[in-house]
Amino acid sequence: MPNIQQQKKRVLVAVRQRDENLRYRSTIKTLTKRLEAAVVAGDADLIAAEHLALVRLIDKSASNGSIHKNTAGRKKAQAARLVTTTAA
Repeated sequence: MPNIQQQKKRVLVAVRQRDENLRYRSTIKTLTKRLEAAVVAGDADLIAAEHLALVRLIDKSASNGSIHKNTAGRKKAQAARLVTTTAA
């Protein structure tokens, strides 16, 4: 445990940041599962809405550093591939 006041603050900030990053990653997984379910259901409007929500969250989490930009690109490409394969 840190003894210096600033180190104590940094520990608390790091915990908050870690929790926020975990929330982003968990929500991305949840939205991906929702998109997969919408694809299985075959509802075009629902697929478009879920895909938009997923891409927006991925971009947001990459911009604030919760996930790496290459990871964001990979996840967006996987989602787009999922959407386009069902449209064909």
